[in-house]
Order: sequence, then C-alpha cells, then structure tokens
Amino acid sequence: MNSWFIIESEGEYLKAMARWQEVKLSKKGSDTFKEKKLLAKLISEYEESVSILPELDPVELIKIRMEDFGYKAADLAEVYGDKGTVSKVLNYKQPLSLSMIRKFSKLLRIPTDALVKEYKLQ
Repeated sequence: MNSWFIIESEGEYLKAMARWQEVKLSKKGSDTFKEKKLLAKLISEYEESVSILPELDPVELIKIRMEDFGYKAADLAEVYGDKGTVSKVLNYKQPLSLSMIRKFSKLLRIPTDALVKEYKLQ
C-alpha cells in the first residue's frame, strides 16, 4: 500500500486517480479497500479545491461525472432504485426529481445548485 498525503498538484492528482482505478474493485475490509476510500476522499478534496464546474446543463454534467468515475447508468439506477427513470433522465425525456438531485449530487460529487438548473427536455 502506498503512502498518501493531501493532493497538492495536478501530477499528484493524476497519480492518485491512476491508483484509484487499480483498486476501485477491491474487497471490503481489505487494505486496498481502505486505500481506495482514502484516495476517494483525497481526490474529492483536491477536485473541490481546484474545480470550477463548467456551465453545462445538469444532464451533461451528470454524464461527465459518470465518465470521470467510470459509472454506468446501471450504477445510478442502483443508487436511485429505478433504471427506467434514470434512462429517461439521461435521454432528456424526464426532468431530474428532487430525490435524484440529492442522490446524484452525493454519488457524483456535484453541488446540488448545479443540478437544479433548468434545461430543455426532448
């Protein structure tokens, strides 16, 4: 297990992200699982300190963060509980609900105010 410290540069961030990708499927209770949790916290703190979210509609922002974390629609459905609704939202057929905004904000580390912006449905 590597020794990790507060991430203070883009290089350290990229190294931490690469390691997180290596350990993201580790078994709960293992040392690598503990390392994964620590990396997630350090990465999140660094992203919050340097991140200025682009002016995107909430669905695009969700899709970008899904890609950042390697999540699929099924992962969002697991958190929200309804695969059909998640699919409709990601395809601009249904607006985000307050419940979705809360859950996706936490899961994807997106500020809620970025998810409550108005956007057009198709």
